[in-house]
Amino acid sequence: MSFNEERNHSPWKNYYGPNLGYVQEQYELYLTDPSAVEASVRELFELWGAPPSITSAAKGAASSTSAQNANQAAASAPSVSGSLDANMLKKVVAAHQLMLNIRRYGHLAADINPLELSPTADTGLLEPETFGLTEEDLRAMPASLIWDNAPSDLNNGWDAIKRLRKIYTRSAAYEFTHIHDEQERTWLHKQAESATFPAPLTNREREALLERLMQVEQFESFIHRTFVGQKRFSIEGVDMLVPVLDEIVRAVAHDGAHHILIGMAHRGRLNVLTHVLGKPYEKIFSEFHHSPNKELGPSEGSMGINYGWTGDVKYHLGADRAVKEGETVRTNVILANNPSHLEFVNPVVEGFTRAAQEDRSSAGFPVQDPNGAVTICVHGDAAFIGEGIVAETLNFNKLNGYRNGGTLHIIANNRLGFTTNSEDSRSTHYASDLAKGFDIPIVHVNADDPEACLAAVRLACEYRIRYNKGFVIDLVGYRRYGHNEMDDPDVTQPLMYSKVRNHPTVATIYGDKLLAHKALTEVQVEQLRQRTAATLQGAYDSLKSNEGKAVPHHGEDASFIVSEDVSTAVPLETLRELNLELLNRPEGFTEYPKLKRILQRRASALNDGEKVEWAHAEALAFASILADGTPIRLSGQDSERGTFAHRHVMLNDSVNGKKFSPMHILPQAKASFAVYNSPLSETAVLGFEYGYNIFAPETFVIWEAQYGDFANVAQVIFDQFISAGRAKWSQKSGIVVLLPHGYEGQGPEHSSARLERFLQLSADNNWTVANLTTAAQYFHLLRKQAAMLKSENVRPLVLMAPKSLIRNPRVASHGVEFSEGSFKPVLPQFSLTESKAAKDKVKRLLLGTGKITVDIDEALASRSDEDFGWLRVAHVEQLYPLPHAELDRIIKQFPKLEEIVWVQEEPKNMGSWSYMEPRLRALVSEKIPVRYIGRPDRSSTASGHQEVHAVEQQTIISSALNGQPFESNLVRG
Repeated sequence: MSFNEERNHSPWKNYYGPNLGYVQEQYELYLTDPSAVEASVRELFELWGAPPSITSAAKGAASSTSAQNANQAAASAPSVSGSLDANMLKKVVAAHQLMLNIRRYGHLAADINPLELSPTADTGLLEPETFGLTEEDLRAMPASLIWDNAPSDLNNGWDAIKRLRKIYTRSAAYEFTHIHDEQERTWLHKQAESATFPAPLTNREREALLERLMQVEQFESFIHRTFVGQKRFSIEGVDMLVPVLDEIVRAVAHDGAHHILIGMAHRGRLNVLTHVLGKPYEKIFSEFHHSPNKELGPSEGSMGINYGWTGDVKYHLGADRAVKEGETVRTNVILANNPSHLEFVNPVVEGFTRAAQEDRSSAGFPVQDPNGAVTICVHGDAAFIGEGIVAETLNFNKLNGYRNGGTLHIIANNRLGFTTNSEDSRSTHYASDLAKGFDIPIVHVNADDPEACLAAVRLACEYRIRYNKGFVIDLVGYRRYGHNEMDDPDVTQPLMYSKVRNHPTVATIYGDKLLAHKALTEVQVEQLRQRTAATLQGAYDSLKSNEGKAVPHHGEDASFIVSEDVSTAVPLETLRELNLELLNRPEGFTEYPKLKRILQRRASALNDGEKVEWAHAEALAFASILADGTPIRLSGQDSERGTFAHRHVMLNDSVNGKKFSPMHILPQAKASFAVYNSPLSETAVLGFEYGYNIFAPETFVIWEAQYGDFANVAQVIFDQFISAGRAKWSQKSGIVVLLPHGYEGQGPEHSSARLERFLQLSADNNWTVANLTTAAQYFHLLRKQAAMLKSENVRPLVLMAPKSLIRNPRVASHGVEFSEGSFKPVLPQFSLTESKAAKDKVKRLLLGTGKITVDIDEALASRSDEDFGWLRVAHVEQLYPLPHAELDRIIKQFPKLEEIVWVQEEPKNMGSWSYMEPRLRALVSEKIPVRYIGRPDRSSTASGHQEVHAVEQQTIISSALNGQPFESNLVRG
């Protein structure tokens, strides 16, 4: 318990009248001469400080919800011959501390483990004897003196302690004392301690709950019997997950949520798909029926569902469903597609939810309604504490650009991670302990107590709607089979599974409970069981009767295809108008003088003879995209300013620190503009932005890495979602990823964005990979991407963004290149209409991408007195899809060509050489040799020594331009 929390629970606040007077007299004596006060009382003053004055105590009592006025409070306090002796005072304080300990540590003695396998916890802090208290001591105290929410039916302190023990050690256990906000903490405890919590279910509700549990159980049993050996990663052991999700859907829909976004791994996913999302039994049975029985264990296997796309296993695929709550509320429930990488779907559904909550139809920041959509994340117990992505995602809880009004977290806790026991998978007492650091309340609940589980849900939903914050429900159960149904768990957990085999299912336990309480009869229970079994069998019979019939498949609608050569030019006059508006500032805004001078230079950049640099081109692209009615969201570490102090799309008042973006007051803007400095995370932030884009495909979503190599940390998101999402799940995305890349002698950590990895993942027209060399190219490619967002052929854009090139004069572009140009996949640095005689002199065609080609252009310009008629240079701006036609047209310009040389600054085993070599060779067959100039194979991306880098870079350029063989540590192949 924190120091502040201890102070907030000071016992002095419960003393009134003569008792408080006695305490004050003792405190005054203590101030004069501490030794004159009994040692036990002196300790209390040292621990709790000064008691309040009689006046302030009376005011506090008058405002208390537990008393009408100070006299009532005083009447409930103990009266011991008009005064309170020191020994009794010490016992009252001890009793108060016991109460606090029960609140804080009661969960250690709670009945939350169905199999009763947990080691016995030390619950000494819950015992009166630990504090020197006896039953007689507690009976001598009024209940309200030690428990401010004490119900009126309690006679004394002993009754109060017994009641509190019962509340905090039942099958739902609470962890609230870590919550920093006193108001929230008090509310949570008051709810838990209320005589009306949990609200009892009606007999009709109990019957419906039992029927749902039977459906959950029999669905799994039916598949187990009918499709022998098939893996399904059953829910059995945490069957209550389905009714818990049902209850959340009902509650949040009633509170006005129009979208419920669920992320979960494969455990129990099929059951959730059919019972929460409404996927028909027939469809799930069909997927089992047509799947080969592959023994691919121990994990999920790789069998696909193939209808023209590579597909994914049935327990990874998502679904959506619309449900009605009453006659007026309609809510969409979506279960996100998810790979086997546990927990990585969490930030994706967080992004879904933020997108669903925001109105992006007007200029300025989007307008968020946190109650319009709700996230539910279902976690595994080992994964929740073991996967760092969970902590990254929990950190979104209060961040402006990412918060969503509170995520409801459910830990489907079977106390195992594959075959690993809890004591081997975490260093914390509970799997949920990570959430404490993010100020999130936690309820541990026994999955074999259905009504306690629903009570936890209702508390979580009410807390979220009241405080717009997250909540964790630790649903503690077990796993009835092994990691999958082909796995033998007795090999690794013999004791656990000796108990599991003899443990009744939750449907059986709850059915017996209802029979014992006469809420249902045996006939009614049997009718529920038979009805469920008949439904499952009927679905299977329907599948068999329709076997062999063609399954209709709806392909992509070509009417939504946008041409790849979509117009991206913007009239010069329009650009000038946008440019002037971007230089406007609100009245009273004090701009940083140095920055003001830099930005004011942009005023004339579109004039004849002037040029637009990289960041300015980006600003004009953003402004024109907003004017077209497309909302923009940009995030990344330091994206407001830009890592290289180049963007400044969000300005800070140099006097008061208030933020302002010119994009927000742009008169031409017809949509919102959002820019956020992200937390120091790549994986979760990129996953969030991907999810945002998937849910809001009309939004131009950009994620920017601080340095390109930071993308390494987000590799799972690239591998499983961005590059493969369309192939696996038919999930289209237009997200833009900016990865600063280029060799400037800054060492191995910030040189390479690992271009080779993105090219290795390139296939099936899954994305665009580019490395640009002019500001106009950047402008046009951004506008092209924005224009294609809602098209069927939209794809992500991975851009090797510049660093030093941002301010390189050779990269800046004339205004006419924005008003009349378009994006060019290849930029030849020569005229395609030059004379035949000039073309016949060309022996070498130098191809490259990104910064190295600009370095070569600069070297050529510095050697203008030399004859380079034998050489031509072309920048390959788009690497994937490779522009074969453009390259072929350029190569055919030079009939006497003797070699094509690919030049790069990255080591030979990195960069784009391995990708380009076979494609260039295929393009020219064996007629023209294809060679390489660049660094040799290396294990590290770049040298950490500036002087070594400079020598290597100069050698590459010299070798590319001298046309002669060379001997060095560099490679020319």
